[in-house]
Amino acid sequence: MMKKNFQDYLEYNQHFNQSLIQNYLENKLIWGEKSKSLLNHILNAHQIWNARILNDNQFEVWQINADDSLIKINSENFINSSKILAGRDITEIINYQNSKGKIFENSIQEIFFHFINHSTYHRGQIATLMKENGLEPLNTDYIFYKRF
Repeated sequence: MMKKNFQDYLEYNQHFNQSLIQNYLENKLIWGEKSKSLLNHILNAHQIWNARILNDNQFEVWQINADDSLIKINSENFINSSKILAGRDITEIINYQNSKGKIFENSIQEIFFHFINHSTYHRGQIATLMKENGLEPLNTDYIFYKRF
C-alpha cells in the first residue's frame, strides 16, 4: 500500500513539474531568474536524491540546466524514482553525503517524502513569484491533481 501511495505522489510531482516547465518555456521573459533558479533546483534536488540511492553521478544543487533539457530531466527523475520504488524495499537505509560532505542515513521512504515535499515547497515559491511578475500562478495542490 505504501509503495502505491508513493507512486501516486511521484506521478503528482512529475505532472506539476512538467506543467511548470511548460509554463516557463512559454513565458521565459516574464518568469524571472529567481523562478528559473527554483525550477532548476527542484529538478536538481530530485536527481541528486535518486543518485544518492543509486550511487550515481549527482547534479549540483543550484546548477542551471539548458532549457531544452528540463523536460528530459523531469522525465528521467520520474523514471528513476519509479524504478527505485518498484525494485527496492522502501524501508532500506541509505548512507549518503550531503552537499557539504557530511554523512547521513535515511530510509528510501523518508528520502522520497522529503524530495516530494521539497518540490511542493518550491512550487509554492514559484507561484508567488509568478504572481509578482504578472503571470497567473499554476494551482499545483495535490487535491487539484486528484480531481482530474
